Amino acid sequence: MLIMLEDDLDRIERFTTVLAEQQILYEYARTAQDFIQLYQRQPAPPLLIALDHDLFTDNDGDPDPGDGRDVATFLATQRPLAPVLIHSTNALAADSMVYTLEEAGWMVDRIAPIGLDWIETYWAPTVMEIIRRLR
Repeated sequence: MLIMLEDDLDRIERFTTVLAEQQILYEYARTAQDFIQLYQRQPAPPLLIALDHDLFTDNDGDPDPGDGRDVATFLATQRPLAPVLIHSTNALAADSMVYTLEEAGWMVDRIAPIGLDWIETYWAPTVMEIIRRLR
């Protein structure tokens, strides 16, 4: 099981497609708090954790979704159980997440979402390589 923090519905649809093609089960959360709850209710350690940083609300009245640093800060208090792959266009925030997680002993990779097909041509092969290394 892969678990993911991602708020963008288009990205979620594309992640769903590429993960289904590889027969990888996943669950996602669109807010930091929902991700933390998702993580805490996992019956077994996830195979991989994928994290975005910048999270946005759908409507003006929606509660603050938090951000990827909130999740990294939470994970840093947990025993490292799975590799983490950070995908964010916010380079400074992504670097902060990497440092927080690495200092806590987590194995972290990072990719920059560049181009229109980065999920299909860069993210998915990176996920498959991480999974291959675990087996």
